[in-house]
Amino acid sequence: MRIRKKRWAQPELDVCPFYSKNPEENRGRWREKFKNQAPLHLELGCGKGSFAAKCALDNPNINLLAIDIKSDMLGVGRRTIVKTFEQADKEVDNIILAAYNVEQIDKIIAPEDKIERIYINFCNPWPRPKHKKRRLTYPIKLEMYKQFMVDGSEIRFKTDDRELFEESLEYFEQSGFERIFTSRDLHNETNLPTGFKNYETEHERMFTEMGKPTYCCFVKK
Repeated sequence: MRIRKKRWAQPELDVCPFYSKNPEENRGRWREKFKNQAPLHLELGCGKGSFAAKCALDNPNINLLAIDIKSDMLGVGRRTIVKTFEQADKEVDNIILAAYNVEQIDKIIAPEDKIERIYINFCNPWPRPKHKKRRLTYPIKLEMYKQFMVDGSEIRFKTDDRELFEESLEYFEQSGFERIFTSRDLHNETNLPTGFKNYETEHERMFTEMGKPTYCCFVKK
């Protein structure tokens, strides 16, 4: 998602209590950075923060580390999160934002961080054959994630791109992940997992309004 330069974004992030300025320094110690001890979830490419805000607010029993490469995007995300929590009269205490290239996430996440769930929402599909290795669901990336995922942890993946979705199902299988839920039209799905609540992203709302289905799957390590 492209976003215009926002001069206010970095200054606001620099004084934000739930923004990590130097994520490399927290590698292996992310759990210590949260106020409460709870399962640690990771969102790769959090965009404007609507998913992170709603997911964290609705699930105070988890800690969520939300990563995006663009500080301008994270600045918008910070405002989204603050507004969402203020409307619920809650303190933001279970989210940390960090700016980093998610394709190199292993440089800031270590096995000691013990990630229990990864969210990959509407990532770049990289459709050209020579670029497919850059996909966040490509086997090389999945093997990287497995290094810091605990046994039984999940990856929850959503996209509007059918080719990316179908090929990602193959990637998950190749990498030894167990598929536990699959939907090729999430918003019209009648057999949802027990307790599942869908937190829409900005892309998801836009594509749904255009009549495009949301493809979704959950896999377990």
